[in-house]
Amino acid sequence: MADKPSSGEILGIPYNFERPSLGRLLSSYWQPGKGMLVEKPFGIGYTLNLANWRSWIVLAVAGGLYYQQTQSGAAAGASDADLDADEDDGPVEVIVEDD
Repeated sequence: MADKPSSGEILGIPYNFERPSLGRLLSSYWQPGKGMLVEKPFGIGYTLNLANWRSWIVLAVAGGLYYQQTQSGAAAGASDADLDADEDDGPVEVIVEDD
């Protein structure tokens, strides 16, 4: 039985399952003159090319969104505690008057 290839393309998506070396890892993430996306050094698909300025914008936006989510999650956790305290007050009677 023939050996299966450890790198290539399936439906236009690159894959590479060769054992990565440190040099190959570093050179795959820093490729001046290439686009924003480059082939992954190990696995399936593409990764960001850190030599391209657009990749840094993508990372900054993702970091900002993550920071915003963690801050709003912390604030939501505090408001959940306030809601639990209000629920422990007991039943509330509502009176509606008809005119």
